[in-house]
Amino acid sequence: MRRSIYSNENKALTEWLVEQRQKAKLTQRELATLLDVHHSIVGKIETGERRLNVVEFVEYCLKLDADPHEVIDIVSGQVSMNS
Repeated sequence: MRRSIYSNENKALTEWLVEQRQKAKLTQRELATLLDVHHSIVGKIETGERRLNVVEFVEYCLKLDADPHEVIDIVSGQVSMNS
């Protein structure tokens, strides 16, 4: 099991999160306000410098009105391609 923040799976996740934020027409600062965190946290998540735990991930998705299952399927596909 790879734990690198530079993995293809993590890249797919962060790209999806950025896409969902933009689709919701939110800036990083606006999303940070909704999440009650400093805007730099959102920036670090989107650049892959900071990971989300499962609870944070679900909350992040809910604030974006995004389906967390969608990206799980995307990341699962990346894992199976690299196995």
